[in-house]
This record gives sequence, C-alpha cells and structure tokens, in this order.
Amino acid sequence: MTTPQLVVHRDKDLMALAAAARLITRIVDAQSARGAASVVLTGGRNGNALLAALAASPAREAVDWSRLDLWWGDERFLPEGDPERNATQARDELLDAVPLDPARVHYMPASDGADGDDAEAAAERYAAELAKAAGPEDHVGVPAFDVLLLGVGPDTHVASLFPELPGVRETTRTVVGVRGAPKPPPVRVSLTLPAIRAAREVWLLAAGEDKAEAVALALSSPGEIQAPASGAYGQHRTLWLLDRAAAAKLPPEMYPPASA
Repeated sequence: MTTPQLVVHRDKDLMALAAAARLITRIVDAQSARGAASVVLTGGRNGNALLAALAASPAREAVDWSRLDLWWGDERFLPEGDPERNATQARDELLDAVPLDPARVHYMPASDGADGDDAEAAAERYAAELAKAAGPEDHVGVPAFDVLLLGVGPDTHVASLFPELPGVRETTRTVVGVRGAPKPPPVRVSLTLPAIRAAREVWLLAAGEDKAEAVALALSSPGEIQAPASGAYGQHRTLWLLDRAAAAKLPPEMYPPASA
C-alpha cells in the first residue's frame, strides 16, 4: 500500500488543466520507457473535465496516441451510444479528436451487446479481455496500468464500488456486475479493488464542496467497506488531486506538495 500524496489546486478548472498536463507527462514517460502506455479512464464531472482539458492542450501532440491502451474503471450498463455511458462522454470530450488505434480502446460491454442485459456476463467478458492483455508477471489478471483514474463520489464511492455493497467486498474477481447502485442507473459494470490496486499509479479526483466530507472521511482510513476510496491505491503511487473546496475539511498539514 502506497501512502497517499495530496495536491490541492485553487479551483476545479485549474485542477483539470494540471491533471491533464500531468497525465500527458506520465503517458509520454511510459511510452519512452516501454514503448506503449495504458490508462484507465473515469467518468463523472471531474473525469470528463480532465479529458476536455487534455483535448484542448497543445501538449497532447507529444503523445503517440496509436501506442496508448485505454480501459475503463466502470461503466453504466446502458445501450451503446447512450449519452449517460462513460464511453460516450469520453468520445465526445476527447477520443474522437485523437488518432487512437481502435483495437487498443477497450470499451466495457453495453446492455444491448453480446451479453444482453446480463451485467454479470458482461463483467466476465471484460475480465477475460483484461486477462488476455495481462503479462506473465501480472498476477492479478489485469495489465499493470500506468495510470488509473478514479472520481470520488460524495459517498466515497470509486468506480461503481459503493459503501457496503457486495462489489467493494470482492477479493478475487477483477470485474463485477453491480446491481442496486444508490445512484442511477442502478446496474453497472466495475473493476474491483484488486484490479484497481494492480495499477502502477492510482489518481483520485475530487472537486467541489460536495466532495469535502467524502475526501476527509476516505483519508481518515475508516476501511474500504465503509469508504471505498480509502481502499484505492497504486503499486508505486497514490495521488489525490483536489481543489480547495474538496480539501476544505482536511487539516492543511495533510497536503504538502507532492514530488514530481
């Protein structure tokens, strides 16, 4: 388990710009070191703001988009193209504007796909795709993602792992179907904490005063069942990217500048 590092920005717009610049740097570094990079995307307002900032950044030209694998941390189990799907929003904000290799964009299944409305079968399908991409050294059954992005919900949920629900208790599977989610839509597909923790770096994004209680709770180490965000960490780095509003309930000594 890596100790969380906190970076607090003046506001949500600056947070999105800085996170996008940071992500470009990490992708370029990974491609230089290993020839390719892998990133797990998140939806929600903060994840989409990051993608929009990345799309608008001239520095995006430094990325070799054809050597980037994209995955998703969770997905709303809705029909393909539904505007509420994370994948649809990601395409609108960034993906349609950059020259990605379609074979390296790993969408989670839709509810009108091969598995129909069976979220558990869709989760198994995505788990198999992850396992196929994993190397012999990746013992969890997923690739060692370079950066895995997560938004933090007001209830401390990450991906579609909600407090006290079965998904956050999963210890063996890498992807699960989620039913009865407390925010719509109730049916989702999500990576589990074991899959999240296989990432080299996990970045948790939170902006806005409605996230302040969740950030303070998750960073007080209450346990992942009650606060799933507290159980999300990377192999090499765990980075919390916040704005001042989301950090308002933290003592200032908790967030010295993170190392580059």
